[in-house]
Amino acid sequence: MKAYQQGWTLRRRVGALLGVVVVLLLGLAGAEAAVAAQNRQNIDAVLLKTGPLRVQAQELMSALLDQETSVRGYAVNGDRSDLEPYQEGVKREQSLVASIRDLSADYPDVRRSLDVVEQETAQWRSQVAEPVITTVERDGAEAGQALITDATRQQFDGIRSSVNTLQDEILTVREETADRVNATSNTLVVLLIIAALVVTTAGVVMLLSLDRILIRPLAALVSQVREVADGDYRHRIEGSGPPEFRRLAEDIDQMRMKIARELDEVREARERIEWVNSQLQKQAEELTRSNRDLEQFAYVASHDLQEPLRKVASFCQLLQRRYAGQLDERADQYIAFAVDGAQRMQRLINDLLAFSRIGRLTTGFTEVDLNKVMGDVAGQTEAAVQYADAELTWGEMPTIRGEEPLLTNLLVNLVSNSVKFRRPDLPPKVHVSARLVGDEWEISCRDNGIGIEPEFADKIFVIFQRLHSKDAYPGTGIGLAIVKKIVEYHGGRVWVDTEAGEGTTIRFTLPALEADIEAARAAEAAQDADDAADDAEAPAAEGAEGDPAAVGRQPDGEAREEPPAEADRHGTNGGMKETVG
Repeated sequence: MKAYQQGWTLRRRVGALLGVVVVLLLGLAGAEAAVAAQNRQNIDAVLLKTGPLRVQAQELMSALLDQETSVRGYAVNGDRSDLEPYQEGVKREQSLVASIRDLSADYPDVRRSLDVVEQETAQWRSQVAEPVITTVERDGAEAGQALITDATRQQFDGIRSSVNTLQDEILTVREETADRVNATSNTLVVLLIIAALVVTTAGVVMLLSLDRILIRPLAALVSQVREVADGDYRHRIEGSGPPEFRRLAEDIDQMRMKIARELDEVREARERIEWVNSQLQKQAEELTRSNRDLEQFAYVASHDLQEPLRKVASFCQLLQRRYAGQLDERADQYIAFAVDGAQRMQRLINDLLAFSRIGRLTTGFTEVDLNKVMGDVAGQTEAAVQYADAELTWGEMPTIRGEEPLLTNLLVNLVSNSVKFRRPDLPPKVHVSARLVGDEWEISCRDNGIGIEPEFADKIFVIFQRLHSKDAYPGTGIGLAIVKKIVEYHGGRVWVDTEAGEGTTIRFTLPALEADIEAARAAEAAQDADDAADDAEAPAAEGAEGDPAAVGRQPDGEAREEPPAEADRHGTNGGMKETVG
């Protein structure tokens, strides 16, 4: 006993107690399973055998009465239709007898009573029913009535008595089976009570044992650990109880000593980290100030360069107008170079000034209707569109939160680029469309121009990055950089769709309004309900695969994006179309 109290581990102690409880419970569970199986068999016998036997015995009596009544009616009227109940009763009798015989396989007394009923019924049909039917058919109703006597009635009463005996046997079997159900149920309840007592006793013993071998030593250990956690790292931790707790106390005490040794190092490291954080904070503030100064420098430099550059350009143009043709051809060429350089420098400075203003000079976000914006875009690009004999179309556009001037500048740059980088052998077509993807509007600008190679898809958004010479396509190379900065300022992203096929498709996203998101979710829920209804009517819809109404829809229910050629065939874009040329 002393070895048990001092040497057994906690796992071994708990395992021994649980082993005893498990053995007892398994024995009780086995006994309960056997009794429950027997009880289930008895209940099945009551519900699936004796109950149906009683009902079918009553139906058998009803079928026999129908036969007797039908024969008597035929003997009185001589009408052949009066025999239909007799014939149906014979069929019902045969079916019921077969069913009763199957259900009474385990009840020999019931089967013997059923055999008696069968014999008497067969005798009655051969001695009474069939002769009466034959006599009526041959000699008429009066002759048939003469065969129905008190003796025949007594013979049928004997059948009725036999059926009653059969019902009594079935009732006796049912009562015996019900008694067995009650007995097994009572036994099962007793076993459950015993199991509950065993569980309760085991729980009490387990609780007392755990309090002595687990809770008290653990509480003492926790109290000592809490003292160390409060800052007393010199307090020695001693364990008691099972061997596991004593080893745990030793391990915790070793950790305490290690923590005490490393505490000074941690404090030194914390001081160093705080110093580094302060330096990083200073660098971050310096970087923020430097970025702000750089933006201010770009604005001021580009703004202050305007006046001297304007003067250089003006005087170069005066030289060109006044002395054109008076000097030699090389001098005229030099003057033209100077004028062109000054003009390109002016455009470059203006673009740089516009780029530096994005996000720095703001009027605040408002709700912007992009349909109205596209109307302004069409007006601002009208000259370029007419010159190139181009066609600009757009679909129904959403309303978003943003700055209208910046969004107008964004779309003007995209449309202008699409018109500029056109194919020489094909009239330009530009189509702008929008669709809701999740909680963002994805807006696309698609054209049928020269396209962009996939390896250059990311480079075109870099400031001053050009893929062609200025002689082939004029410009400063800052337009798409402005587009990217405006999109990112509005919380979106922009990219080139390299899988869009012919031409160039630039897509960008803008956050959608909460009302649009909720409306899309409601439409999606309604679409799911319609799809469920369509699935229920799938056989009727198999012939509708070629329905034109199904064309141009996406799985999420949004209208599909149309290329410029398809938009031209439709001829409408949200009720608006801009065609020039």
